[in-house]
Amino acid sequence: MIKVLVVDDSAIVRKIFTEQLSKARDIEVIGAAPDPYVARDMILKLAPDVLTLDIEMPRMDGITFLKKIMAYHPLPVIIVSSLTPKGSAMALEAMDCGAVEVLAKPSGSFSVGEMGAQLAEKIRAAAHVRVMKRVPTEAGPMAANRGAAITQTTNKVIAIGSSTGGTEALRDILTRLPADTPGIVVAQHMPANFTKAFADRLNNLCKIRIKEGEENDSVVPGICLIAPGNFHMLLHRSGARYFVQIKTGPMVHHQRPAVDVLFKSVAKYAGANAVGVVLTGMGSDGAEGIKIMKEAGAKTLAQDEASSIVFGMPKEAIKTGCVDKVVSLRNMPQGILDMV
Repeated sequence: MIKVLVVDDSAIVRKIFTEQLSKARDIEVIGAAPDPYVARDMILKLAPDVLTLDIEMPRMDGITFLKKIMAYHPLPVIIVSSLTPKGSAMALEAMDCGAVEVLAKPSGSFSVGEMGAQLAEKIRAAAHVRVMKRVPTEAGPMAANRGAAITQTTNKVIAIGSSTGGTEALRDILTRLPADTPGIVVAQHMPANFTKAFADRLNNLCKIRIKEGEENDSVVPGICLIAPGNFHMLLHRSGARYFVQIKTGPMVHHQRPAVDVLFKSVAKYAGANAVGVVLTGMGSDGAEGIKIMKEAGAKTLAQDEASSIVFGMPKEAIKTGCVDKVVSLRNMPQGILDMV
C-alpha cells in the first residue's frame, strides 16, 4: 500500500481527495492536515510515502513548507492547486524546489472522477521517485554545451513524450539545443494553464522559441510547441508545411494530452522525417506510438533507467523493440541531433 498524506486548508478538498483515493486498492490515505504545522507532526509520526500539497495555505505557504521538506525530510510531493496564472507560476516554482508532479484542483471543466483517477496515477508514479535532499542548482541556457548548429533541417520533426520528471528533463534538453534545431512537438502530462507558464519560462532559457501549442501553429525549425494541458495535440501536414491541431477527446492512458495521440499523428504525417523520443514517466503512454513511428520509418530514442526519475514510459517503449538507441539525459540533446 502507498501511504498518502493530504495537506490542504480546505476541509471539502481534504474530504474529496480522501474519498477518491480510498477507491484505489493500492493507496491508503493515512491522514489529512489543514496546514503545514500539523502536516509536519503527521509526517514524523505517520511516515507517508507521498504527500499531496496545496500552495496557498494559512500560517505557512506551500512553497516554504516544500523547501523545508526537501531540506530536512525529503519525500515525493505532488502539488495540487488552483492553477490560475498566479498559481501556475507558483507551481513552477514548486517544481524547481523538488515537487515531482502538479495537478489542478477540480473545476467546472475537470470532474472529480477525472481528478481522482489522475491523482491516483500521479501518486503511483511519485511513489517510485528517488527523492534526495534538495541542493540549489544553477539552470539556464549556458548551463551546458549546446552542440553544433545543424545545416539540414528541411521537413524534419522531433516528437517528445514525457511525464513524471519530464519538466526538468525537458528543460535540460531544450536549453542545450541550437537555434536551428528542427521543429519540436512535445506532449508532457500537465494540467490546463500550467503548460503556458511552463512554456513561457522555458522560452526565457532557450535559443529555440518555446510556446504552448495553438491551433494551426506551424512546426518549423527553431520552434518547440508544447501540447496545452487538458487537450490533445496532433501533427498535420499541408503540402510541405507541418502544423498542429489542438483538440479535446477521450483521455488516453488517463492523460490529455497523451503521448500516443501525438506520436501516431507524427508517424502518419512525418514518417521517416521524424525523430521520436520517450522520456521519464510512469505507465506505458508513448510505447504504442513509438512502435508506429518506427514502422513508419522514424528514428527513435528513449531515456535510460539511471537518469530517469521514473523508468516506466521509457521501459515500455524499449520493450517494444522499436527504440533505436537508449540514451542518458545528459547525452540526449546530442543523441537527438545525431538522429536528425
